[in-house]
Amino acid sequence: MPMTVERNKGCNAIDHDLSRRGFMGGGLMAGALAGFGNLLSPAMAAKMKGRQKQILQVYLQGGVSQFESWDPKPGTTYGGPFRAIPTSVPGTQICELMPHTAKKMHLLSIVRSINLRTNDHNQGMLFMEKGRPAGTYPYVGSVASKYLSQPDNPLPGFVHITTRGLSGETAGFLEAQHAQMRLEGVNPPKHLGLPEGVSEDLALRSENLRLQLNQQFKTGRSRSLIDSYDTSFDQARQLIKRTHLFGDQDEKELDRYGRHWFGRRCLLARTLLEEGVTCVKVTHHGYDTHAENFNFHVEQLDEFDKTFATLLGDIEERGMLDNVLVIVYSEFGRTPKINHKFGRDHWGASLSVAMGGCGIQSGGVVGSTNADGTAVKEREVDGGHLFHTYLQAVGIDSQQNHDIDGRAIPIGDPVTEPIKELLS
Repeated sequence: MPMTVERNKGCNAIDHDLSRRGFMGGGLMAGALAGFGNLLSPAMAAKMKGRQKQILQVYLQGGVSQFESWDPKPGTTYGGPFRAIPTSVPGTQICELMPHTAKKMHLLSIVRSINLRTNDHNQGMLFMEKGRPAGTYPYVGSVASKYLSQPDNPLPGFVHITTRGLSGETAGFLEAQHAQMRLEGVNPPKHLGLPEGVSEDLALRSENLRLQLNQQFKTGRSRSLIDSYDTSFDQARQLIKRTHLFGDQDEKELDRYGRHWFGRRCLLARTLLEEGVTCVKVTHHGYDTHAENFNFHVEQLDEFDKTFATLLGDIEERGMLDNVLVIVYSEFGRTPKINHKFGRDHWGASLSVAMGGCGIQSGGVVGSTNADGTAVKEREVDGGHLFHTYLQAVGIDSQQNHDIDGRAIPIGDPVTEPIKELLS
């Protein structure tokens, strides 16, 4: 059993307080559309193929170790104690801490050659989300919300299931309705019900007064804050009307996903995708392992592995994988060198991500690191290349421009391009 050790707080990051080579393969895509198991008829399942594209982001916050996940280096100077195990893709191995995910690797591809040139939590996260190392740009989820969401869909385009902050200005210069809606775990949005003792008639009059005051206040002022508030409120109200989303979760499903918070959030994420939310992001906190890296990764990846493999398997079995892009990522990786507290520190020079589903060639590995994992050896990419790849995979031409009040702003960083060998 892993030791219970307080996380090192040396970098003063807020979430320390939380527990817990070329391209190979391709053509290993999953079989024909299976449909929603017993839930949908074959005709209905086939119809699913034409629906909107969606994104599922699984964010391993704090910086999952590439050595203990997607790019193991057993028997090397910095490799650590864990073995590499075979996967469902011949010739591809991942760390033994993810045995369930290993059985699903034919649905995914790995990029092992990412260099972000930063070891800062916030800068790394923003680079991975915005595809730019700096500047006011929208997150992947906000871009997907703008260009993929159906106009008549009352649900938010971008939902983030987490337990704390990490929000920022996710919409950048896009309209307020494309900002993320943050759900605190599996709970519904707060403060939408009527206060005790307030009648529906009084609430309606109060709401009409608020709208009148908003219209007066907008005169001669920037609309961004008011629009942001109104949009968030309206989206939350539409979401709360779907009370079945926030009821008690099915006991058998919880047995499959896990009764921990991450299991519950991933089960909700599946439901939100089925309901038509364009981008669903789930954060699994607690990977900033400055101390006791190996024990903490045993704990964290034990929680992640079965739950993620179950979610990925469900998406495939329900015929959704052709339409849902799945991404597993962090804001950086961990240092090759193990520090005096048996931890690994921040490392943005050679990290890995996994992705699969919509628009992605499955069963491949892009790039490689050197023998000890200290640097990228071949096919170096960064957050900009990943950003282009994600959007191209779901059918958004990331090399075109946003039109913002007549001003053309490149969607993706024009100095980078998609990882073309990954795109199907």
